[in-house]
Amino acid sequence: MSMMAMDAGLVGSDGPAIRDGPVDLAGIRVAMFTGNYNYLKEGANQALNKLVRHLQTRVGGEVRIYSPVTDTPAFEPEGTLVPVPSVPLPGRSEFRLALGLPAAARADVKAFAPDLVHVATPDILSTRAQTFAMQLGVPVVASVHTRFETYLDYYRLGMLRPLVQWHLDRFYRRSDMVLVPTPSMIGEMAPKLGADRLRVWGRGVDTQLFDPSRRNREWRRAHGIGEDEVALLFFGRIVLEKGIDCFARTVNLLRGRGLPCKVVIVGEGPARTMLSGLLPDAIFAGHLAGVELATAVASADVLLNPSLTETFGNVTLEAMAAGLPVVAADAPSTANLIEDGVTGLIASPDAERFADCAARVIEDTDFRWKLALAARSSALAWKWDAVLDTVLESYRVTLERAGRQPR
Repeated sequence: MSMMAMDAGLVGSDGPAIRDGPVDLAGIRVAMFTGNYNYLKEGANQALNKLVRHLQTRVGGEVRIYSPVTDTPAFEPEGTLVPVPSVPLPGRSEFRLALGLPAAARADVKAFAPDLVHVATPDILSTRAQTFAMQLGVPVVASVHTRFETYLDYYRLGMLRPLVQWHLDRFYRRSDMVLVPTPSMIGEMAPKLGADRLRVWGRGVDTQLFDPSRRNREWRRAHGIGEDEVALLFFGRIVLEKGIDCFARTVNLLRGRGLPCKVVIVGEGPARTMLSGLLPDAIFAGHLAGVELATAVASADVLLNPSLTETFGNVTLEAMAAGLPVVAADAPSTANLIEDGVTGLIASPDAERFADCAARVIEDTDFRWKLALAARSSALAWKWDAVLDTVLESYRVTLERAGRQPR
């Protein structure tokens, strides 16, 4: 079991009991604000939806979520979704940007009378929600899901990083509690916020869905992957900040060394045209979900994850659960999940180094299976119920400090 799993209290399939205390969370009302709750499927909003469902079933909580919406939602939302006006985000039109918290939404929040406000995106909507919560005397919990400041260099906007960092620091200082995905982020943010205002909210994985038993020869054959061929997997949104350039260069280096391999891309995104140009013979499986997704992941052989911008690494954990050895970029989120050389390989985000690690896994079949077995065993420790109970405990501490009791 990894250190993060122990920190999160992942000690059993049912999770730890919520600590006894003067604040009872039964019937808690939470107003949640996020830039994307269900119109585009991402790891962040999947975690938020799981949290809302857990609040409802575990303590009978009631949650109203204020978020932009579209006419083509990616999935049905948990809780009560309240649309807020929004416009397409410049440069990334698949995302929506709420320009504020309009009077109708403020009236809805006030009538709901939340015990706690949870802000999940450091955007205009959540910033206005923080201010409104302060006016109402309601404590605020923020959760970190994305390293927005790390995205800028990929879009030639690095000069804006000091300004973005200033906004992020201010945003999290205005919250009573901040939930971060890894212990390393507590160390990073504690000098600015104080360790007592930070808690870890990790992630879990459905180990029944993502399971090595879903490996499917027919799926491989249908996609032109031979029995003895090694399929390298890219899994996630196809965007620049996921390291797609490093991924493509790594594949081409491997082929240049005489290591033929198939490439499977699972996901969609605005950089698909770019990636298909770099890897014209890649298998683009598109956006998959549920059993289809789990089958595709388990039917590959090695996950290459060169992203440096992950806050947690959901795709890494899901691939590990599916029994795939992972070669991942050396980032705090990676060290949180992978024990280098035991449950996967950690490499500097350089195509040459990535290719060295991938070649080792491709060429040494015994080593590949050893990593796969250890990865699956490690992933079994990450239980969603236990992880989500740590969030409820953070809510309880926040309310206790504010001297509030759910109505």
